Amino acid sequence: MAARLSLPEEELTCSICCNIFRDPVVLKCTHSFCGPCLQQYWTGKRGRRDCPLCRTQNLDDPIPSLTLKNLCECYVQEESQDVEGSGGELYCDPGELCPLHGEKLKLYCLLDKEPICVVCHTSRKHKQHDCCPISEAVVDVKEKLLSALSSLQEKKESFENMKKNYEDTVTHIQVQTRFVERRTHEEFEKLHAFLRVEEESRMEALRSEEEQKTAEMRRKMEELETNVSRVSETIRVLEEEMSQEDISVLRNCGRTLERANIPVQDPVMASGVLIDVAKHIGSLSFQVWEKMQKIARYNPVTLDPNTAAPWLVLSDDLTSICDSDEKQKLPDNPERFDPDTAILGREGLTSGRHSWEVDVGDNTAWVVGVAKESVKRKEKVNSVLKNGYLCVYFYHNMYFAGTSPLTRLGLKRNPQRIRVLLDCDEGRVSFDDPHNNTHIYTFKHSVTEAMFPYLWVGCQKCPLAVRPVEVSLNVAEYFKQVGFLNPTA
Repeated sequence: MAARLSLPEEELTCSICCNIFRDPVVLKCTHSFCGPCLQQYWTGKRGRRDCPLCRTQNLDDPIPSLTLKNLCECYVQEESQDVEGSGGELYCDPGELCPLHGEKLKLYCLLDKEPICVVCHTSRKHKQHDCCPISEAVVDVKEKLLSALSSLQEKKESFENMKKNYEDTVTHIQVQTRFVERRTHEEFEKLHAFLRVEEESRMEALRSEEEQKTAEMRRKMEELETNVSRVSETIRVLEEEMSQEDISVLRNCGRTLERANIPVQDPVMASGVLIDVAKHIGSLSFQVWEKMQKIARYNPVTLDPNTAAPWLVLSDDLTSICDSDEKQKLPDNPERFDPDTAILGREGLTSGRHSWEVDVGDNTAWVVGVAKESVKRKEKVNSVLKNGYLCVYFYHNMYFAGTSPLTRLGLKRNPQRIRVLLDCDEGRVSFDDPHNNTHIYTFKHSVTEAMFPYLWVGCQKCPLAVRPVEVSLNVAEYFKQVGFLNPTA
């Protein structure tokens, strides 16, 4: 038994009469119609031979389609058999019928974007409108839906990735919080330990002064007691002599008066016997603060971990970096460098003069300098002036200044430390070797946006470290600055 046709009915239907093709013909534009229907359509056009669907003019006669005719005859035969087998009942979904004409919806009006029947196509409302078969319109719509679906799926994936990034960021925020808590406790414990030792030292000095001056007062009191006893004895002897009568007083009076006239120094309160309260508590907090210079370190540049590339290992005090082979799992926030193994300082500089020193040691690949706030951080770029960097480089045992193109620097010795001097007001960035104050290079570039200290490291041999500086809390220097030559005046 022959297999049933797989073509849908609309593929075998004339768009003019809406019935299965009778004596089908095909036009040059490839649209097919019933031969009689097409001739009747053209008769109403008064000699104008255009395609009822696409309106293309056809000067050539339509070509009979034998293949299409055979397909239609087979289809009609099969439909007849189906009707006989089902008792002659035909069913059509009401949604596929034109609500105005009751005809099957076989065309799609491209202008009004709605399905229509053949009668609608010849009506005044849709006359001269471009139309296409329903099947073609369905294909077009599905392609649009597929494109929209693909776009939404990409957007959904983007949202899910961002949600995961947010979740990782929350976890990282918690890690950062615990790290800051630990470092804060450690730093304050150093201060507390220093203060406890300082307090105990001052209490010990106070107790020592108390014991010393108390002992001195007790010695003075013992001397006074001795003098009191001596004077009391003399008073007793004098009273006894005075109690005698007549000539007895005369016999001993000389010796008694001589004893009574022995000079005894009057007691006088000595100076400086009290506790020097002013010495102990005068400007106490400042004195302690001044001594804290021995334990309190000041770094002119604090590195910002939120800008550090994932391959960098940052010290706990945020002053040095080292390269590594392992990429850390860090949030991909906009400030972070990736893939460049770089980091910025925390503070952006826009005015004034600033200086800091970086230990480069025996590192075989490094970049030291400043970078503009607008530098690209999510792509690997050459760190040169035109990209927003003012730096010096050491790579392949050669030194360069970050000009465009690079400027080769002929240094006589390999500096272990680089000093960076940024003058925002003058628009100048200079580099020196602080070991012998040798000038390395100077950029002259106006500062139009915030400039950040910049470090890049390309080897794991040793870290790059920002050097701390000594800060002096000198009272004499303060008085000199305010115009007093003698601080005690």
